[in-house]
Amino acid sequence: MATTPTPQTPAQTPARAQRLSRRPAWLVTLLCWLIVVFDGYDLIVYGTTIPSLLKERGWGLTPASAGFIGSLAFAGMLAGALGAGYLADRLGRRRTILWCTLWFSVFTALCAVAPGPEAFGAFRFVAGLGLGGLVPSANALTAEFVSRRRRSAVSTIMMSGVPIGGSAAALVGLWLLPQHGWRSMYAVAVLAVVVLLPLCAAFLPESPTWLRTRGRVEEATAVEARHGLVHDASETAASGAHHRPGFRSILTGEWRRPTVLFALATVATLFAWYGLGTWLPKLMASDARFDMGQPLHFLLALNLGAVLGSVVTAWAGMRFGPLRSAIWAAAAAAVGLAFLLTYPSDLLPVYGALILAGVGTHGTQCLIIAAVANHYPSALRGTSLGFALGVGRIGAVLAPQVGGWLLAANLGVGSNFLAFAVAAGVAAALLLVTLVATRPVVRPDSAAVPAELVH
Repeated sequence: MATTPTPQTPAQTPARAQRLSRRPAWLVTLLCWLIVVFDGYDLIVYGTTIPSLLKERGWGLTPASAGFIGSLAFAGMLAGALGAGYLADRLGRRRTILWCTLWFSVFTALCAVAPGPEAFGAFRFVAGLGLGGLVPSANALTAEFVSRRRRSAVSTIMMSGVPIGGSAAALVGLWLLPQHGWRSMYAVAVLAVVVLLPLCAAFLPESPTWLRTRGRVEEATAVEARHGLVHDASETAASGAHHRPGFRSILTGEWRRPTVLFALATVATLFAWYGLGTWLPKLMASDARFDMGQPLHFLLALNLGAVLGSVVTAWAGMRFGPLRSAIWAAAAAAVGLAFLLTYPSDLLPVYGALILAGVGTHGTQCLIIAAVANHYPSALRGTSLGFALGVGRIGAVLAPQVGGWLLAANLGVGSNFLAFAVAAGVAAALLLVTLVATRPVVRPDSAAVPAELVH
């Protein structure tokens, strides 16, 4: 049962906690959203520069080797998501977010001065550690400043930062690439360190729920009072000593089945989403049947669809539940990608199919994140999000490489669209199994979570 905390006086709270807790709750989501925008830019920027990198003198890149380099960032994200999700539960959400932002921004910017493909690939891998660690940490933090019912909407809206960052990469590329070359695209990442990181260090508070699980009740009460939050005692109880942070907790007992299913669905979803994000400009430029516009315009359509998907799925997640909505979103992505196999002769249907693919692929991932955040107690939230997104990066690692192999084998761009469509269909099927397997949801403290909040 929720209880209203008694506000503490300034003399009763540490000065640092007072300073960081005087910020409205919406600012927490906004700051995390802005960081995710940079995360999306730094991730999708590689797709905008592949055509230029393939022509870089002295590098000798082929589609297969370019696909391998694209996979390196996602391999780093796999390790980063697993590690940072655990650290967010052990060391705090705020501290993990700040270090991840500094990490991925610096190493993405270093790509601008890479002397060759080996150094470039190494920088992309190391940057991936921070890119992968940010999302689970940021989602864990924002989830704890809103009610369970609103987590689906807040998660999907915040995650719209990924395609918005991707859209920014496409738009910036239209301007920078012809005039200043591909290196300038990576130099833009330094803006996160110069502008955004100081703002987050000054204004981003720690999660009150996490503070309580660490025994820092006075600081947690101060944050709750300043943000007008009502302490959810049942959630704190569900995050007690029997839910110690760590992968063992989420891979045993009642948590094992949903943990595995959420992770597998994320593998399939991220395979489709990041495969498209990496190869779409090259795919559209490689086939005369799609010679209807600039390749970056198609990438922009995909990312704008993903932004639209964030809005649509935010509403659907609250109305029908994140898991039910995710099934339909994944199915929509499969339909949109399958339509591209017909090679439509008009520009409008192509843009429409790419927008639908963006709505479905990215929207599905947003809804999976919301479902995971709802399903696990606070003490396991960062770890469970990190595990789902970390293992899910296997799909993101494979997608650029598989795309490059298919192109190198001269199987045509349709083979890529078919692979991504099948992945989206598999995601829909896995989510349907997850919906059945996770019903009903009962907390260990015997407080049942309404099924519609998760499903």
